[in-house]
Amino acid sequence: MFAWLGVALVVDAIDGPIARRLDVVRVQPNWSGEVLDLVVDFVTYVFVPAYAITASGLLLPVAAPLLGGSIDFLHELGIWSQCQDKAAPLQTMRLVDDTGRLIRAPEVRFSCQEIGLDAFGYNIENSALIAALEQRAAELSRLTRFDDEAETVSPGDTMVTVRTGNGETRSARLLIGADGRQSLCREAAGITVRRRELNQAALTFNISHSRSHCGISTEFHTQHGPCVFVPLHGERCSVVWVGLPKEAERLSLLSDDELSEAAEKQSHSILGRVRVEGGRHLFPLAIERPAQFARHRVALVGEAAHVVPPIGAQGLNMGLRDAGDIAVIVREALASGEDPGAPEILSRYGWARRGDIMTRTLAIDWANRSLLNDFLPLQSLRAAGLHLIGAVGPIRRLAMREGLALSSRSSLKGYRLNQRATP
Repeated sequence: MFAWLGVALVVDAIDGPIARRLDVVRVQPNWSGEVLDLVVDFVTYVFVPAYAITASGLLLPVAAPLLGGSIDFLHELGIWSQCQDKAAPLQTMRLVDDTGRLIRAPEVRFSCQEIGLDAFGYNIENSALIAALEQRAAELSRLTRFDDEAETVSPGDTMVTVRTGNGETRSARLLIGADGRQSLCREAAGITVRRRELNQAALTFNISHSRSHCGISTEFHTQHGPCVFVPLHGERCSVVWVGLPKEAERLSLLSDDELSEAAEKQSHSILGRVRVEGGRHLFPLAIERPAQFARHRVALVGEAAHVVPPIGAQGLNMGLRDAGDIAVIVREALASGEDPGAPEILSRYGWARRGDIMTRTLAIDWANRSLLNDFLPLQSLRAAGLHLIGAVGPIRRLAMREGLALSSRSSLKGYRLNQRATP
């Protein structure tokens, strides 16, 4: 669970005031030929407490499925080559109705080859991705890192000021807030958020197994939520097991042998013998939607801007698109001599992100509700919908493209086109 802007890594708090991590954007244009330099030219400061990564659990066995344009984004920024050999391609997505109900949906398989791709995306452990981001950030001479908390954020008419825990202050015309669910930036900007707690929790861990996963990500739909086995590099998978909070907590307290047995049973032994690796992470599920994505010289990205259940691997990928869109919009504003924190610029960002975030949040919410609801007509509708997707090629291909956001505007593509247009 983390958000990211340009190459500056900004770690999200999972729960509680672990730290407030912010990127401060200051007008300092110095356009060069590299896409990476263009993205970070206006990112002047990044605040990341030294203990943030460990404290927030990011070195626990949590993995990040990167889909569609997210890989292209990291590749163009010069980061993907540093971690590609640690990632596993996702070539087939398999949905299995494991609810045991009277009316069940048929199994559905999505193949990347059907839409002309080598892979839908790649699954990589957060620790490997973070290391690559950190390494690239260290190479950027214009990026100043403060290993400190942002204690206060004070938006003004012409500038926004951040004061650190050590008493240092920095001001800029725009602040990018990627400080997670308990966002200090969002609060300082006066942006309200609608939060709905779900009666679900997710347990994440990694496993090794005796049979090859063959690049197939398998999602079992149970009565209380999905349990997905996502390929990792080698004969390993990352597991996200969603269930009722008490059941998820019970699973988290099992011994390694007991959890291995439970995971193998849940997977119906499709991966052979399963062995749980060390480390687990348990977190409650919720849906959060802010009233605005930008206000008072503050723009929100990542979990400060949207929180969704771990269904369809959308959260991180939406966060990367947040980063790409704000990069495009700020660069265009600076190139035309506009104030990057002006209301009209923030409005552009809000409009750019609203459609993507709202439609995916609603789709994820509906998919989750339909799985949990025992109302027979709704179960029939869900089963019919999945049957239609699985049986009708054009609808199936449309679903795959929408899941990868291939029909959405490519932030990076727009960025590169604008790069060529700028003298």
